[in-house]
Amino acid sequence: MIRPITAILSRNLLKLRRDRMKLFLNLFMSGLFLFIFSFVIKSTGPGLEHPLNYLISGIIIMTVFQSALSNSMNILEDISSGFMKEILVAPINRWQIATGHVLSAMVVSVIQGLIIVIIGIFMGLNIGLMQGIAMVGLMLLVGLTFSALGLYLATLSKESSNFQLLITIVSFPLTFLSGAYIPTMALPGILLPFVYLNPLTYTTAAFRYVALNLGNMNTAGLVKAGVAFNINGFIITPFMSILLIIVMSVVFFSLCVSRFSKADFSRVKTFKHSH
Repeated sequence: MIRPITAILSRNLLKLRRDRMKLFLNLFMSGLFLFIFSFVIKSTGPGLEHPLNYLISGIIIMTVFQSALSNSMNILEDISSGFMKEILVAPINRWQIATGHVLSAMVVSVIQGLIIVIIGIFMGLNIGLMQGIAMVGLMLLVGLTFSALGLYLATLSKESSNFQLLITIVSFPLTFLSGAYIPTMALPGILLPFVYLNPLTYTTAAFRYVALNLGNMNTAGLVKAGVAFNINGFIITPFMSILLIIVMSVVFFSLCVSRFSKADFSRVKTFKHSH
């Protein structure tokens, strides 16, 4: 039962090691956002105690989110190369194939997130041992959640180019309305309903709560720091945000496995290079 999953996981990690340019480009974009928004947050978040650390923590979890979504495209590459056809005729269940792809995308996304964590430490982010373990745990949970969502979207796509467009359409609005780059308290009031409906808002808040070690702060302070939310008198705490992430993880993974088990990959169109 476990061997097919670990085999797919090992293969996709090997592909990452060989495709270092893809890893570099993803990290380059995170570094670029860190550079650009470091200037923005100094003007939009003057009430924050450590504005740069506030930004770094947001970029870490956004790196995990975006990497988890984009790495799900591996399945379309497998279809293009004919590798998926070989796997499907093997004596293994489709849920094992789906689980292997989700776990590999999750691990890759967490690796990229940890690299940003190391960069953040050199920039002044202070992390204790238990705090670091909690951060990794949350990154694994977020990576699992959005890897499953990415694979679900990949099985809906009829062409590899459509998947890339779909990822862009999904990720960009969610990212910029999550408070990862610009604090939610600095956004116009007209956007707040979209912020509260955005699942990434609670993902960012929960991770920031752990990464900045805000456990000793009272509820009012948490709301002011943007890691808790007062919606018409109802307070959404960081712990409630974590529960929401867990629920999303279960829902997205169930949808992903169900859709993958029924998907007809013979209808998926991919671009092939002409010789």
